[in-house]
Amino acid sequence: MKANGIRGALAAAFAATAVLAWPAAAMAQKLDANGIGRTEAVRHDFDGKREAIQVKVDFGPRAAFPKHSHPGVEIAYVLEGTMEYELDGKAVVLKAGDALYIPAGAVHSARNLGDGNAAELATYLVEKDKPVVVLDQPSK
Repeated sequence: MKANGIRGALAAAFAATAVLAWPAAAMAQKLDANGIGRTEAVRHDFDGKREAIQVKVDFGPRAAFPKHSHPGVEIAYVLEGTMEYELDGKAVVLKAGDALYIPAGAVHSARNLGDGNAAELATYLVEKDKPVVVLDQPSK
């Protein structure tokens, strides 16, 4: 199987497993002052140096998460709503059922384009003992 096929299969497996096994209580997420809610579902070491983390990220109407990066890859799977991701200076619009592969260290942002709620399942394959989210600090 080619590398892209493996990545696609991994993304589908992570997304399907999490969506099917998601506890009902986790679906009703409390949003912060910026309209964002995060519910961690799984955190598991897989090779002693990295861990797999899955987080359901809820976006209130028109809510946005600012530019940031991760110390590893992210696979974003849209659970509901319509999301716009900015990655490498390009905007990508995804709807429920669509997924996006975000390379390690890539600065990106996400926002809910709709007037209703939106949600994504974020799967991170990241270095252990590092912050999962690093906010982008614009140069002065």
